[in-house]
Amino acid sequence: MSKNNYSAVQMVFLVALRISIGWHLMYEGITKVLQPGWSSYGYLMDSKGWFSGFFINMASNPNLLSIVDFLNVWGLTLVGFAMIVGIFSRLAKIGAMIMLLFYFVAHPPLMMADYLFPGEGSYLWVNKNLIELLAVAVLYFFPTEHIVGIDRLIKQFRKK
Repeated sequence: MSKNNYSAVQMVFLVALRISIGWHLMYEGITKVLQPGWSSYGYLMDSKGWFSGFFINMASNPNLLSIVDFLNVWGLTLVGFAMIVGIFSRLAKIGAMIMLLFYFVAHPPLMMADYLFPGEGSYLWVNKNLIELLAVAVLYFFPTEHIVGIDRLIKQFRKK
């Protein structure tokens, strides 16, 4: 969809959605950066569902866990920042979707799943990770950064 097909209202809400999700991801990353010794160990060990063995194995390997923790903390921070300012946007959205997919499959909202970490509500099949994943997918297919974002400036600079 080209920028000419967006109404002003659509653009405002798509940009607001992009910045809001970016803020959420970046803030999640920053809070982990500022917590010395933060680890995804507990979250991964508490995994349920079809892929729980994959996540438990990650947590059980200290070397792999340190890589996962690093990628999680800095992935959240940098992807969130990129979405807020609209730079490397396609890559940032792909990164966000991958992370959100991992969060979703690590802790799927299943009827009989009993997690140690309490949720914010009662979920069945759909939770906030899936909703945010779908929202990022919408932003991927209806981009705004070429209109409002640093990617626009980069594109203009490349044309010159």
